[in-house]
Formats: sequence, C-alpha cells, structure tokens
Amino acid sequence: MYRDQLGRESFVFRRRKPEDDFAATIYNRVAEQARTAELFESCGIPDTLDGRFDSLALHAALMIDRLRREPDGEPLSQAFFDAMFRHLDLTLREIGIQDLGVGRRIKIMAEGLHGRALAYREALNDGPTPLAEVLRRNAYGGRSPQNSEVVARLEAYVRDYVRLLGATARNDLIK
Repeated sequence: MYRDQLGRESFVFRRRKPEDDFAATIYNRVAEQARTAELFESCGIPDTLDGRFDSLALHAALMIDRLRREPDGEPLSQAFFDAMFRHLDLTLREIGIQDLGVGRRIKIMAEGLHGRALAYREALNDGPTPLAEVLRRNAYGGRSPQNSEVVARLEAYVRDYVRLLGATARNDLIK
C-alpha cells in the first residue's frame, strides 16, 4: 500500500526506489528554507503565490545541482523533482484548481523551473549574465524588486546557500 499524488491510500503495488524517501525528505527541507521570512522581508521576494513559487524554484534548482554531484545524482535529483511536483500538484488541487487545469499549470511550472535552473547555473558559473540580473528577472514573482539593495541581499544569500550546500555531506542534507 502507498499513497498516491493526492495522499490517498492505494493498494496498487509499486516498487519504491531507495532514493524516493530521501529525496522527499530533502524536498520538505528545501520547501521550508524557501519559505524563510528573511527571503520575503529583507530580500524583497513578494509574499504571493508567484513569489513563493519563485523562491521554491530558486532553492530547488540549487538543490538539484547539489544532488547531481552525488554518485547516484541523476536518479536522486529526478526523485527530488518528482517529490516537488507531486507536492505542487496536491497544492494546486487544495487551492481549488480544477482537475483539467492542474496538468497545464504543472507543465508551466516545470518549464519555469527548468529555465530558471539553467539561468541560475550559468550565472553561478560566471556566465555572461550576472547573478544579480538573473535573480532580478526570476526571483521576484514577475515584479521588479524595490531596489538594488534587496537584490544584493538575495545574491549574497544565494551565494552563501550554494557554499553551504557544497560543504554539506549527502546524509546531512536532510538535517
């Protein structure tokens, strides 16, 4: 027995992959971090649905890059992605999105995460667009941030978070 995407118990047998539980736990930690008050109060991310998704996408992209460095990084990062989108699917349904609209919105969110992840990765690897500009375009819920100071604080936060993730052992990521 397992729980499906809506949290219902199901008697269909499905072999769980060893990384599923680990990735789901990491996703929960990332989601908590993405809701940290500092991000909304001092870094200027708007506390709206779009702003919260942008914060989650930022943190998820950074975690996926971190997970990919593990020996089993591809299946582990895929399990993380799957856990994230199972949660987002459930969340959309809970806020009243009709069944027919959920799939379309999930697709848009997945594409948004992918685009942001590429932009963040490139900027953090000294690509042509500075990280501050990438954050300005992608981390503020579709709104321009109030001023460059909030973007600078978010950039410092992101760089610190990336360093922390890089220095954290795999099994400590869930703490």
